[in-house]
Amino acid sequence: MARISLDPPKTLSYRLAGWFCRRRYHAMLDPVAAVGHNIPVGRSYGILELQVGRWRQLDHRLKDLAVMAAAGKIGCSWCMDFGFWEAAMHHQVPAEKVRAVPDWWDSDMFTELERLVLGYAEVMTATPPAVTDELVAQLREHLSEGQLVELTGIVAVENLRSRINAALGLTSQGFTDRCTIQAVAP
Repeated sequence: MARISLDPPKTLSYRLAGWFCRRRYHAMLDPVAAVGHNIPVGRSYGILELQVGRWRQLDHRLKDLAVMAAAGKIGCSWCMDFGFWEAAMHHQVPAEKVRAVPDWWDSDMFTELERLVLGYAEVMTATPPAVTDELVAQLREHLSEGQLVELTGIVAVENLRSRINAALGLTSQGFTDRCTIQAVAP
């Protein structure tokens, strides 16, 4: 259960954010409702998210895997739920691959680059970050410097998202259930 009411004051800014969410996601997002209690925070967060959506140097599928790895490391069930829906439904990441992210070390489903991205997301999310020169050098064999900066940025943004959501007690909102992709039996 959320640690903060998901029924904030219905200010004009909050109503506009709600309209945008329902139009884009067909639901009010719990993180938007939670930050609706502080409009300057919500507005800044919203602007950041809109700008992140314009980052285009790194393939969406790699970003989705990095996001899922960071959210999983932090333990944000809301982010895992929404991230699965976004990756599988909007960026064509195979559902089986997204489901395998929490146990990627033991899976043969990922390419060398994907394994490097997942590892980078996890060590960057550690406290303190445990990124090594060797790992960055391996990533630079596959990614341009601009792509590496974008990867670093998306992992940092996911840390912000996941830590806010986990701290406020936000949990799965049912986005995974909306996926039209059938679950693979174990």
